[in-house]
Amino acid sequence: MRAPTLSQAMPQASPATEPALDADAYRIAHYTIVPQRHYGRIVAAVLILGALAAIIRAFAVGDIEWRYVGLFLTAPAILAGLVNTIALAVCAMALGIVLGVLFAVMRLSKNPVLSTVAKLYVWLFRAAPALLQLLIWFNLALIFPRIAFPGLFDVRTVDVMTPFVAGLLGLGIQQGAYTSEVVRAGLQSVDQGQYEAAQAIGMTRLRMLRRIVMPQAMRVIVPPVGNEFIGMIKLTSLASVIQYSEMLHAAQTIYYANSRVLELLFVASIWYLIVVSVLSFGQGFVERHFARGVAADRR
Repeated sequence: MRAPTLSQAMPQASPATEPALDADAYRIAHYTIVPQRHYGRIVAAVLILGALAAIIRAFAVGDIEWRYVGLFLTAPAILAGLVNTIALAVCAMALGIVLGVLFAVMRLSKNPVLSTVAKLYVWLFRAAPALLQLLIWFNLALIFPRIAFPGLFDVRTVDVMTPFVAGLLGLGIQQGAYTSEVVRAGLQSVDQGQYEAAQAIGMTRLRMLRRIVMPQAMRVIVPPVGNEFIGMIKLTSLASVIQYSEMLHAAQTIYYANSRVLELLFVASIWYLIVVSVLSFGQGFVERHFARGVAADRR
């Protein structure tokens, strides 16, 4: 039996319906299409632009010596503080990622001891403010005057717990608690069949995580971890409280001497903006790298 052709399958307009269609087309032909007016958007845009113009004008004509901003933008003390900021952020984030992966795996373990310890770690270090943790680590010598391990080392805590080490432990350990939850979410996003298939071919748990699960989970893990790293760059400013020579501390040291407070704060803000912009671009590149398979499936 032959399939009907397109002309046979489509309903044919009868001569009786053709005059009705022509009449409908005639009735709407003389209408003019007018775009919808969005007066609220126009008013909101005008108000926002006016507010921005007023803010820019206030800073432009205010009592701010902009030449000092350009003068101290590349000052050796500011550049040294910038290097210290990046170094502390990178080291603290690396420690946070290592701890985050470790405790995420422990949290998903069927061993109740490991799972409970991981839960307590996340609960404790997410509850305490970052500044509080920095102060505790920096003043640890008040509780433990010496750090010793029989037969290996015996040192004074005040010699070991420098501002950098205190900042690294305070920020890195807290970051590990947040990263642990991100990694756990990424691991749980992988289909359970992937775990079962890896176990069926005799893979160990460690090799399964490294070769099968983690590459798939990175698509979920990378965006929030990238945001946390950008936040870590700004969070290092808290280390100025424990006298770590990061960028904000360097700016404060200078404006204590010349009283150009806002000018030096603008210098620090410009460098923070530059570093965050570069990291945001790198984050987008890394996200696209790990999302290649998903993007290909959606096309």
